[in-house]
Amino acid sequence: MRTHTKPAWLSTMALVAATTLPLSALAQDPEARGLEIAEEADARNTGWNDSVVDLTMTLRNKNGDESVREMRSRALEVEDDGDKSMIIFDQPRDVRGTALLTYSHKAGDDDQWLYLPALKRVKRIASSNKSGPFMGSEFAYEDLSSQEVEKYTYKFLREEELDGEKVFVMERFPTDESSGYTKQTVWLDQAEYRVRKIEFYDRKNSHLKTLTMHDYGEYLDQYWRPARMEMVNHQTGKSTTLGFENYAFQEGLDDRDFDQSALKRAR
Repeated sequence: MRTHTKPAWLSTMALVAATTLPLSALAQDPEARGLEIAEEADARNTGWNDSVVDLTMTLRNKNGDESVREMRSRALEVEDDGDKSMIIFDQPRDVRGTALLTYSHKAGDDDQWLYLPALKRVKRIASSNKSGPFMGSEFAYEDLSSQEVEKYTYKFLREEELDGEKVFVMERFPTDESSGYTKQTVWLDQAEYRVRKIEFYDRKNSHLKTLTMHDYGEYLDQYWRPARMEMVNHQTGKSTTLGFENYAFQEGLDDRDFDQSALKRAR
């Protein structure tokens, strides 16, 4: 989703149908077709520089009981590498000031740090823990890093309709052995090449979660972002909703807004 991320909800949101291989060749080579789509997606979603957005996270258990958290997120494009991002919790009081800093990379492990204000301590998230849940939600730490093209291999599956829209369906396979997923199946609408749905499969190749994107808006006449994301865990019955408001771009952020000391200043 290079929604990419950018957090995971910003990383895979735009694709183009143009290809450098003849359609006949691509039809016979689904891996090449899938890679070509992913590369064009990344190219289409490049150039926004930096962004900020307000978030509401709603957690639901299998009985439907809810708890709500208010957050802010900011992201920065990095030339020739993955994006940097930070998520800061504002409410409720017991998590206020908690912040997650992510440096995504095209090659190698991502770097992630979690600041816990109660302990006044910055904790590094080990690569082996990236599949763990973020702050009790159904989003894993790895879901919150930008989904760089180089992190996956690809396979184009088919075209079909989803909710009355024509979509492309493709699979992507994480190259990182520490990933909690064996594969992800992605649906993208053909009209604007926005990700509409992702199914996540765990290390046993069982369907673990489904992410759906809703109510897209267009920004800077080019970049599409959702107003709502729904992540459902089919194995536990839990779900998490992320609501997005007040998107803003090109706010003048720089690397100083994304260093480890910024974690402690993020109030």
